[in-house]
Amino acid sequence: MSTDAGSSEAAATYLDVDAVLARPGEAPAGPAARIAMREGRIVAIEPAAARGGGDVALAAFANAHDHGRGLRTLAFGAFDDALEAWIPTLGREPRVSPYHRAVVAFARMAEGGIAVANHSHGYQDESAALQEAEAVARAAADVGIRVAFAAPFRDRNFLAYGDEPTFLAAAPPALRARLGKAPREIPDVRDYLRQVDAIASFESPWFHVQYCPVGAQWASDAALAAIAEASALSGRRIHMHLLETRYQREWADHAYPSGMIAAFDRLGLLSPRLSVAHGVYLRRDECELLAERGVTVSVNTVSNLRLRSGTAPVADFLAAGVRFGLGLDAHALEDDDDFFREMRLFWLNQRGLGLEDSLEPARVFRAAQIDGRFAVLGDDGGGRLGPGAPADILTIDYAGFTRDILTPAAPAHVAHLLQRATRRSLKRLIVAGRPVVEDGRCVSVDLPALEAELYAQARTVWRAAPPDDAAGAEMRKAVRNYYGCGCHMGRPLSAS
Repeated sequence: MSTDAGSSEAAATYLDVDAVLARPGEAPAGPAARIAMREGRIVAIEPAAARGGGDVALAAFANAHDHGRGLRTLAFGAFDDALEAWIPTLGREPRVSPYHRAVVAFARMAEGGIAVANHSHGYQDESAALQEAEAVARAAADVGIRVAFAAPFRDRNFLAYGDEPTFLAAAPPALRARLGKAPREIPDVRDYLRQVDAIASFESPWFHVQYCPVGAQWASDAALAAIAEASALSGRRIHMHLLETRYQREWADHAYPSGMIAAFDRLGLLSPRLSVAHGVYLRRDECELLAERGVTVSVNTVSNLRLRSGTAPVADFLAAGVRFGLGLDAHALEDDDDFFREMRLFWLNQRGLGLEDSLEPARVFRAAQIDGRFAVLGDDGGGRLGPGAPADILTIDYAGFTRDILTPAAPAHVAHLLQRATRRSLKRLIVAGRPVVEDGRCVSVDLPALEAELYAQARTVWRAAPPDDAAGAEMRKAVRNYYGCGCHMGRPLSAS
């Protein structure tokens, strides 16, 4: 990159590339170009002499659903399992600096080509919610990616979907005694809405705040209605989990016999301001209603495979016209935040069988660049390369993974990108005209040093207070007993 300071206006920055893939899958790559940027936006893309390095520019990616855990779940023994059995193991995570927890996650995302991320936050200490939010805001600004902080709220089903006494009856005696005597204060949604307003004081170009009723099974109808009303008044976006597992589907059908999605529509929840994660068990009629209301779905292919949830009905999304993006959900295939690989696995899972063509490459890129970004920021003109668009750009070493290609095809063929590009192909990430990644490494922060500090904090906490493995095993047994008996659908607990 180079900079040229004008005499009467802000300095322009220039990026020279060998090809520009402005509309992947819709139009061929353009020739060598110089991309001019000023004040965070692209001001011109002009022809230039070829550099010969094989660099291709395209719009940066948007991670439509994540949790920003700098310490990967496998590191603290939260091994992949069915979601309902896996969630209790998240309590094994050592409490560390919220800044390090977030900054490491965001820097890794940047090295995976992500300029925009929907961060569904999980508090380590709910009494320190404002401090944690401020730390996340600072981490986003330091790394230089655009983050939506989805502030979590839940006011029901703290142990399992449905009846808590039945869950306790399904638990081993020691666990039952421990859980049954713990008092629980039910949060008030009015306090939550005030808390979100307070968190919004940290907003910046890098940090945006969203409401986040964590999931349909965890937030009451009264809370959802209050959040929907607040969103309509403020324009603030909402993000939540929705129908990720078959147990959630079964619970929803029992709890809402006339239809949960229709009930949420009556509450005013469904609108273009809402994005939902997963949607694995959405039905066709529900997809049609979501499309009609302008709701965006985040498809989380690898996470749903790792947590044994299933495969999203993308064919129904396409038929109904549902807007959808792609999300890592803090569960990339190799825990490496490789968005290229997430795109590849999504495409392979959803493109159709045999001679059926269900999904075109152009739609994969639209999800990764435009629709996922909409879930985070709304329509800010991003996800595209052209004058006036935000200068959120990545460049890849296209020549590096096409050295054996014999056909003199046009540069930057989308099939090559979908089948071969990985995070190792990323050369540069620019966000709002600011270099964040150079030569594949984050340059805005010192990621290796931050990782080392995060790991040191975690090991210190772990040694001082290791998790109770026996209690964890009891909890997993209780979960399997409860859902195995169908108690989440109102059935009685059967003898084990």
